[in-house]
Amino acid sequence: MPQVRNDLAINAVPGCGPLIPALSDSLRPLRQQIFERVRAAGTIARVQVAKELSVSPASVTLGVSELIDAGLVEEGVSPREGDAGRGRPAVALGVRADAHRVAGMKLSDREHTAVILDFAGNLIATESAPRTPGPMPQSQLLAAMTDLLDRVCANAGLSRGDLSALGLGLPGFVDAQKGQVMWSSVMADRGVDLAAIATRYLGLPVHIDNDANVVTLAELWFGAGRGLSDFAVVTIEHGVGMGIVINHRIYRGAQGLGMELGHTKVQLDGALCRCGQRGCLEAYVADYALAREATTALNWTAKDGQSINVLLESLHDHAKAGNAAARSIFHRAGRYLAVGLSNVVNIFDPSLIILSGERMRYDYLYAAETLADMDNLAIVTGRPRPPIQIHAWGDMLWAQGAAALALSAVTDSLLSGARDVATREVAAE
Repeated sequence: MPQVRNDLAINAVPGCGPLIPALSDSLRPLRQQIFERVRAAGTIARVQVAKELSVSPASVTLGVSELIDAGLVEEGVSPREGDAGRGRPAVALGVRADAHRVAGMKLSDREHTAVILDFAGNLIATESAPRTPGPMPQSQLLAAMTDLLDRVCANAGLSRGDLSALGLGLPGFVDAQKGQVMWSSVMADRGVDLAAIATRYLGLPVHIDNDANVVTLAELWFGAGRGLSDFAVVTIEHGVGMGIVINHRIYRGAQGLGMELGHTKVQLDGALCRCGQRGCLEAYVADYALAREATTALNWTAKDGQSINVLLESLHDHAKAGNAAARSIFHRAGRYLAVGLSNVVNIFDPSLIILSGERMRYDYLYAAETLADMDNLAIVTGRPRPPIQIHAWGDMLWAQGAAALALSAVTDSLLSGARDVATREVAAE
């Protein structure tokens, strides 16, 4: 069985952000690389930064001086083991946590969640708000975002003006680069320039992405993916999504709309998906698919007024109690999930697959039979399949990934256009 985690201690190690090996990401200015190395480490000495980036100590010193002058990095005392108080204490670099603060928000069919992080990635405040399922008109969506943002700011003792950016994750087809939502189950309108509209409405920069991508960012910045160059996250909740990391970066496709695993076709002219097409993987595995099967196979028409969550809990209880029809529903969903996961292995060959989302509490979806089906469907190479981890995080972690989207955007805006101190390395020496 794969490893299962459902706690919230995702950032158990110091620092945040991808742990990128030296020389593997040299296109960004050296000053930005230095800053991101410091943030990833939590605290680190200059000489170690130079070693990890494979540059001269003089270059690091110059870059750090600029970062300190800009108020982004600060020096602190790092106690050395065995010093017993003798000699000069070691000086370590750390991100100035109060330099900037960002918010992250996840919109979903069941509830909205929000967090605020400081510039070092520390969690400051959280907030959530339940909602009635179904698509919302734009005015209602903006009002809900405003209310939730103001509430999480109040929890942090901040105002909206204290934030440098908001990262927003939502289900559907999202072009992160253009800030457009082509379709989402939480929005009544299609083709909306949501990032620009929300930026004007809220009065601060808003960056958007597909919700599967923001939970992948959470794993990349705070979780199991920090030290991995390539991994995949498959999310199963109200829908089925996927995020892919290649060379420590989210891969979104040429038009920013790729990695839609839930809308790959597994059955021609099959079940109706909420996207409007038929035969999508999501239409056999997601919440609404399991609920639809339960009302039909178990004749639960009397439960029509119940929420999907209550209905699925009842379905799971029946399966655990030995109800053959209930078990067959989960078994069928698990087999379709195996098809999707085997395709991920065959196409990407990731070093790790993380199954994430609230539905991971239902072990039938990753039972031994499901994993065996996945092994049988993946190409035979004589090598073991990628390991699978189960992370049954709640929606708050997805909001934390959206905040990482905002942190990344703020960092890029501050540092990516700066003079690259690497061009002055010879002069500095």
